[in-house]
Amino acid sequence: MISSLEIIGRLLLAVVLSGILAFRPRKNVPLFRRSLYVSQTQILLAVVAAALMLIVGDNTARAFAIFAAVSLVRFRTNIRDPKEITVLLISLALGLAAGVGRWDLGIALCLFALTLLWMLEFNESSQSYRSMELCVKTRAPDQTQDILKKIFKRQKIDAEVREMVPADDGKPVGSITYYLNLPLNLTTDTLSDRILSADRENTEGIQWSKTKSASDIFH
Repeated sequence: MISSLEIIGRLLLAVVLSGILAFRPRKNVPLFRRSLYVSQTQILLAVVAAALMLIVGDNTARAFAIFAAVSLVRFRTNIRDPKEITVLLISLALGLAAGVGRWDLGIALCLFALTLLWMLEFNESSQSYRSMELCVKTRAPDQTQDILKKIFKRQKIDAEVREMVPADDGKPVGSITYYLNLPLNLTTDTLSDRILSADRENTEGIQWSKTKSASDIFH
């Protein structure tokens, strides 16, 4: 018979190990920019898994009944990063290990998963892109376009012109609209400052917007 203290210890182990994974350090992804709900779900899933293993024990009939009931539950959560779904499964495994008292297996799995995720996510921000629409209002569209091409080439940004409105006597300010794939480690503020610095005399305004049905693209 497992004591109450050991039960609490196993549940706490599930919380600690899954929490380490959920709030692991990620390059260029600050903690406050992550989805708190996803991290909470990962921790709670580990606790649920540990509790189920404690309830099941060595009773086979009870195991089939519980896992049949759990299989009826359907999750409809929109997770932005597909890797977090895998982390959910790892959290489930950590909870199962903690529930059966396999501290060594749980800790080894947690450390192995942390190392693997660190390797996979090390250059993630430079390999991931977001589809954006850039509109630059300028008094000299042709000159501004040449400057923009140089900036995009220097920053290795894929961009294409979607609309170009020339300036004339009736409308002294024209515009250039680009669709581009912006790396996640390059902010719109940084790129806007570079555009203004390179073409301060002609640029009248810069506007950013997400393209329709845009999502992050992973290369």
